[in-house]
Amino acid sequence: MRTIALGAHVSAAGGVNNAPTNAKQIGATAFALFTRNQRRWQSPPYAPETVTAFHTTLEASGYSRDVVLPHAGYLINLGSPDEEVREKSIGGLTDELSRTIALGLGMLNFHPGTSKGELDEKATCRRIAQGIDRVLQDVRDDRERPALLVLENTAGQGSNMGATFQQLAMIIEASTHPDRLAVCVDTCHAFAAGFDIRSEEGWNSLMDGVIATVGLQKLAGIHLNDSLGGLGSHKDRHQPIGKGEIGIEGFKAIMQDQRLDGLPLILETPEEDNWAQEIELLRSLAE
Repeated sequence: MRTIALGAHVSAAGGVNNAPTNAKQIGATAFALFTRNQRRWQSPPYAPETVTAFHTTLEASGYSRDVVLPHAGYLINLGSPDEEVREKSIGGLTDELSRTIALGLGMLNFHPGTSKGELDEKATCRRIAQGIDRVLQDVRDDRERPALLVLENTAGQGSNMGATFQQLAMIIEASTHPDRLAVCVDTCHAFAAGFDIRSEEGWNSLMDGVIATVGLQKLAGIHLNDSLGGLGSHKDRHQPIGKGEIGIEGFKAIMQDQRLDGLPLILETPEEDNWAQEIELLRSLAE
């Protein structure tokens, strides 16, 4: 029997300990959350009782650390040419990784960043990797399976790194801690970057690219989003499943790919009130 870990990026309003309950209410078997306010550089530390409540609620809801994929804040840019922004980014990611570990979780997803065209591709990837290394050196995680930093592919807007899996591979290879890095594939970003995943053939082609560059063992999760923009539009605009340019056939191919079994498959679509229905739709596509 297949194990499909399917859910959404749920609210942590009122405390991160509310996230597992919010996920359970929509029938999710996986979920994502922000570990702190995603649009601020600093947030107050967790109260000890909040951490305890999260552990208790997570266990009571039946979720393991392997199906929870926290997302780091949007301000973080490890490739920034502005040293002040880059230092804030390193500090921010350090704080979020520390929070992830405190919650007992095993992954933290983030966007690689950009040098805004001031450095070439190779130099930007190296700069991002150096920022990652500083974070991993500063955050202690003595667990048998230390937390992973998960690089998300991008739509290729501007000079953002991650539009190709070769760029993600370059970042991983440039790091001194490649064993602590993994990759998340966002379907909207991939389509907007030029991967035609509207069919089984197209999805398999994308997966071939993942395998040939970073390796299947580095794939830590999938963000399931349809795309408002067309193929190769470089527009990061999410749509509900089946209501965008990727369409149902593309998501059917994804949901029937048994290589994704056990990985957190996370909705980030805009109509949150319909997440329970979208989860049911995706489950039906897997049959």
